[in-house]
Amino acid sequence: MTTVAERQPGTAIALQWLGRADYAGTYAAMKQFTLERTPDMPDALWICEHAPVFTQGIAGKQDHVLNPGEIPIVQTDRGGQVTFHGPGQVVAYPLIDLRRAGYFVKEYVYRIEESVLRTLAHFGVTGHRVPGAPGIYVRLDDPFSHAALTGPLPASDPFRGLGKIAALGIKVSRHATYHGVALNVDMDLEPFSRINPCGYAGLQTVDLSTIGIHTTWEEAARVLSRKLTTYLAP
Repeated sequence: MTTVAERQPGTAIALQWLGRADYAGTYAAMKQFTLERTPDMPDALWICEHAPVFTQGIAGKQDHVLNPGEIPIVQTDRGGQVTFHGPGQVVAYPLIDLRRAGYFVKEYVYRIEESVLRTLAHFGVTGHRVPGAPGIYVRLDDPFSHAALTGPLPASDPFRGLGKIAALGIKVSRHATYHGVALNVDMDLEPFSRINPCGYAGLQTVDLSTIGIHTTWEEAARVLSRKLTTYLAP
């Protein structure tokens, strides 16, 4: 895969643009990077997009894959259930030494989600967290509303008219992270109907385009990479 490396000003995270990268090869490279890293190696952030692929988390249930068709399924060692990657989606893989960074896994997840929230805010969109369901969601009826989500989650509709716009799945090995977050920008969303996204039957998936934000993959990737390097810094 072709990589272009740069270092964000004022950060210790080396940013690498992988372009359109093969998922299996990128997954193998992340594992190798993590296996070989030493305490003095700089952290990295890989930004890419993938050809259509379903990826299954380590505890993923096969019955959440409804009708994969011709799209390959790759078993991984990340947390979470099944998700879809495809063109028009910004995929970010932070490779962070948490011990050196000085925060734990729960805060790491919070910082990734905060980076996505701030990226959406850059485009005028209000994102939301849902307790117990990692990732970021938007209101389907008004993604630009600044009103906070209130009240308990109804058991019959735990997402209360929300659509998922970013999926999160991570792995931590010897205090080092890999896998990461995927932000939907302008993609073919049909394959999400072939799975229960992240293990939730009927969960609607959206992208920036379907909620009225027309931007390029490159611009969304630049904004997300800036937010991640800022919020993941020690």
